Amino acid sequence: MGTTYVLFAIVQNIAITDEYGLALATGNVVMFLVVAGFWMREAKAWKNEFIPLKRPGWRYWVVPLAFLAFWYPLNPDTIMPDFNPLYLLTSCAGLTFCMMTPVYLAILTLYYPRVNIATMRITGLVGIIIAIYNVLLNFFIEPDLLWWNGVLHIPLLCISGYSLGLSLKKQPVEQ
Repeated sequence: MGTTYVLFAIVQNIAITDEYGLALATGNVVMFLVVAGFWMREAKAWKNEFIPLKRPGWRYWVVPLAFLAFWYPLNPDTIMPDFNPLYLLTSCAGLTFCMMTPVYLAILTLYYPRVNIATMRITGLVGIIIAIYNVLLNFFIEPDLLWWNGVLHIPLLCISGYSLGLSLKKQPVEQ
């Protein structure tokens, strides 16, 4: 996952354009690389325990939202809804911070509290920041064109907020 966040930092936030030359969304690159660093640190620390746990049914509310983000049912030509099941295999979701972060965080919430809280917290925080950018753009600046893309960013906003909230809960002291 750390490697994917490095790729998101590079692929989504750096471009070479005819008009401006090298364009860099510096804030996004820094945030994505910080998230990548936390995930890479987790790869060494092994604080996440992905052992099946009995969970109350309500905890699975994140699954449909994460599934929607991963599916990303958007027609790339019209930027409108397109529920083609083939997009489960062919959409660009796997290459984007906004669609994969809800998937990663949904998994962490299902195994909470046996996860790396710092990684969950920083990923959730950056997820909320990026979600707010996108909600503003998609629903308020260009709603006629981008409203459906805005809907597809709701999983990022909701799951990131939930993850951040969980990560801030006081943990019981282990004996």
